[in-house]
Amino acid sequence: MEFAAQRRLAAKVLKCGESRVWMDPTKLGEISQAITTADVRRLIGSGVIVAAPKIGLSSGRKKYIAEQKRKGRRKGKGSRKGRIGTRFSRKRSWINIVRAQRKLLKELFAAGKVDKHLYKDLYRKSGGGYFRSRAHVQMHIEELAKSAAAKAEAKEKFGKKRPKGQQVTE
Repeated sequence: MEFAAQRRLAAKVLKCGESRVWMDPTKLGEISQAITTADVRRLIGSGVIVAAPKIGLSSGRKKYIAEQKRKGRRKGKGSRKGRIGTRFSRKRSWINIVRAQRKLLKELFAAGKVDKHLYKDLYRKSGGGYFRSRAHVQMHIEELAKSAAAKAEAKEKFGKKRPKGQQVTE
């Protein structure tokens, strides 16, 4: 016996879903006789039909996941949504790159590896986005040093003027 009509009426009276309606299995005869809303109300009053308590959601899983995220887990490619700039802004990455380059330039200037004029030139270039990274700045300085050495060598070899068509080799 299903008691679909009684279950539907009881759910309406109890203001809950039909799945939460509990009927006493020992009083099935009484329940089958109840065909009106008044009959169902009477059974609810006597405790034959009762609304089962709501089942809440467990927060155990939620707490475990939060703990894992605090440790830095669950951040792989499959967990990400949106572009790189969504998680780490382009402006913030730009700030970090430029600050690192400027710090390097200040260290080189303090150490005496870069003179005042070259420092200012490189500082402006780093602010203008000329360099990709610190390594790129260092590579650029090394290339400048090589070319300066090559120019000095050419001056020694040929004097002030170089013969026409002669290239400086590095």
